[in-house]
Amino acid sequence: MSYHHGERVVQARMAARAGREPNPPSFGTTIPDVARDFLRAQPLIVLGAADADGLLWSTMLTGRPGFLDAPDERTLRVAGLPGPDDPLAGALGRPAGVGTIVLEPGTRRRMRVNGRSTPIGRGLRIAVDQVVANCPKYIQRREPHPVAASPGVALEGTELTDSQSAAVARADTFFIATSDGYGHADASHRGGLPRFVQVLDAGHLRWPEYVGNGMFMTLGNLVVHSSAGLLFPDWDTGSLLHLSGTATVAEEPEEPHARAVVDFRVRRVVEVPGGSALRWSAPEFHRFNPPV
Repeated sequence: MSYHHGERVVQARMAARAGREPNPPSFGTTIPDVARDFLRAQPLIVLGAADADGLLWSTMLTGRPGFLDAPDERTLRVAGLPGPDDPLAGALGRPAGVGTIVLEPGTRRRMRVNGRSTPIGRGLRIAVDQVVANCPKYIQRREPHPVAASPGVALEGTELTDSQSAAVARADTFFIATSDGYGHADASHRGGLPRFVQVLDAGHLRWPEYVGNGMFMTLGNLVVHSSAGLLFPDWDTGSLLHLSGTATVAEEPEEPHARAVVDFRVRRVVEVPGGSALRWSAPEFHRFNPPV
């Protein structure tokens, strides 16, 4: 495994600005034993993939601990599928390139597993291509509480409503799916204080890219393929706000804490009320969150 062209381009630019060499690759192709134990303890996974029209989306699946499993070092199993109104219901009902991130907000631990998914019964089998362990920066500490709930009727549109814009503005967390353009998808996390994502209008968002692990996998994908899918979970109500569109990267941000700024143009919106069966405690914000 090595970095692709887009990742190398962004790394070289950022390293030159910082006066140092780019980071060497720090990902693997297998799931280590300690990571298997981590996966089996988690109640949620975020997945990113492209739909039949080529639009990228992010979604979240939840279940009791144990619904994620790694029966061997090259396989991740998920005992669940998206609901019928989920924008990835069709895509994950057939073989697909998929990026995933498994997050444990209570401990601020996370890992990414990317590969190729195949539906098996009422779940997914993911053949692993890439495994990435990430640092805990910008994850807000929360504890989950399962509830007996079912998704409501999905609301669809081509731009944000006023209530959806307000939800984005107060968000302290979202997830982003990107791809290198050849079907190799990735899912990642973004966090900060409320209003770190700016709603410039109903079809235009902007956020800063804070200092991270130096791999620039998300930005590298966007350099070669601008499609992106965002997921804003409502931690209190379980609603899932899915956005699909295009993103461009500006590498000369005005903010002192940012390495870059991303402008996102909304193409489609799907909001699924009660899309998650988990509710979460009030956040304990990460101490490294930059001021807004």
